[in-house]
Amino acid sequence: MNYIEVKFKCTPNDEVVNSVLSVYLAEIGFESFVESQEGTIAYIQESLFDADQIQVILNDLPIDAEIIYSYKSIEGQDWNEEWEKNYFKPLIIDNKCIIQSTFHNVAATYEYNILIDPKMAFGTGHHQTTELMIREILKNDFTEKSILDMGCGTAILAILASMRGANTITAIDIDKWAYDNAMENLKLNNIENVKVEIGGAELLGKDSYDIILANINRNILLNDINIYASVLNVGGCLYMSGFYTEDIPAIKAECEKHGLSFNYNVEKENWTAVKFTK
Repeated sequence: MNYIEVKFKCTPNDEVVNSVLSVYLAEIGFESFVESQEGTIAYIQESLFDADQIQVILNDLPIDAEIIYSYKSIEGQDWNEEWEKNYFKPLIIDNKCIIQSTFHNVAATYEYNILIDPKMAFGTGHHQTTELMIREILKNDFTEKSILDMGCGTAILAILASMRGANTITAIDIDKWAYDNAMENLKLNNIENVKVEIGGAELLGKDSYDIILANINRNILLNDINIYASVLNVGGCLYMSGFYTEDIPAIKAECEKHGLSFNYNVEKENWTAVKFTK
């Protein structure tokens, strides 16, 4: 069976845009999705491919984004190899953490060995923002902390936070695909202290947290920072990514309005992650 590989170049290229795009593409038969440096790479059986349907989806997406695409045919026997060798390679961060899928079978010789089968959800660590957040978790103290992971995707950040000694963790995503995938990945990694919920910031208010992780779209962050601040314990930390360095002033101004003090930011290829303290 032959497949069509479709490369989508997304502007902005963030977790929200790619996640929404993948959900709509799944409705017309796309089976697998991979994060790329420019957006999303998606696969569909050749017999189901319809360029007109793709254009209809792009015209009707309920998000503000510019998306263009190109495609090519892939021989069926090479499809899994294309995925495994070219788009989801094991990722090693700071020589402490390895992120791989179940089909990689790399020896677990690192302090943190995370298994991620991404399927429909995003968060393999290969996107700059996810990698920046992972580095923050690796270098900061999560021992016995209560954690909120907003826009959890595959639950990769929640999984690492648990491995780093976090106490209780709540992981939230608006996408049902992400919820299902997060549950699968938690089981793969034998993680039992993460509660996954479907929804957005409207779910917050019952509990408070020592640390909040939010790797989401800039506009969503700006809209929800006040809610994050309200459920963050005094002395707690808010880590955010999903936006560019030029967005920092707007993020900083909104945080300061709600009693959050800027600590620092880190960057990779113009993407950034920031840390604030209440």
